[in-house]
Amino acid sequence: MPKLSWWKILSLVLLAYICWQGFLGPVPRLHIVNESIRNTYFHVPMWFGMVFLLTASVWNSIQYLRKGDLEYDVKSHGYIQVGIIYGILGLLTGMVWANYTWGAPWSNDPKQTASAIGLMIYFGCLVLRGSISAVRDKARISSVYSIFAYAIFIPLIFILPRFTDSLHPGNGGNPAFGKYDMDNNMRMVFYPAVIAWILVGAWIAELVIRTQLLENRISENEYNQTSSGESNASVLDAGNVAG
Repeated sequence: MPKLSWWKILSLVLLAYICWQGFLGPVPRLHIVNESIRNTYFHVPMWFGMVFLLTASVWNSIQYLRKGDLEYDVKSHGYIQVGIIYGILGLLTGMVWANYTWGAPWSNDPKQTASAIGLMIYFGCLVLRGSISAVRDKARISSVYSIFAYAIFIPLIFILPRFTDSLHPGNGGNPAFGKYDMDNNMRMVFYPAVIAWILVGAWIAELVIRTQLLENRISENEYNQTSSGESNASVLDAGNVAG
């Protein structure tokens, strides 16, 4: 049985601590927000984790275009897959929070809309990748798409909402949430939560990547065995004809 790396053990410890504090720890009693402020430990760090995963995907896409090693393509695709999952979880936890503080889970807030559009762009990457059969073409096109998707996604969710009217903290002239609402007790949980969700995302991505690399290796071995068998059969047939 393989040993867990120190950072994986750390992620489990931090995640247990966050869940405990998130549901049972003390939080400020705020008007309107009330107990929903506990979502700070889940919703916000998940977005940090998503950005980390998508950044890792772009880095591996660039490395593939530079070096042509298909392992970088597999890594890029794995990080995108887990990044999308984190994005969906971020949207869902945000909708739960919005339902209590804004009165509805979806209010067409610019931040919500931009996040949904950004995730759809990345879904397009998966669809495009699935429509291409040639391995090298798939890797090259996916890498280019990943880079452009990232260049659109980051301004879409972090910059553009700041220039429009928005209910979301830190956008549309609203102060950032933690500036006035988080106390020192919450900060002792929030910062470890950011680290924990990033580490968990990296762990899941590692499992996805290792699984895909293993599947590729098995497929390659089966192809080599099939090719070798066909080659041997061709040799025998040629010998029979000559005889």
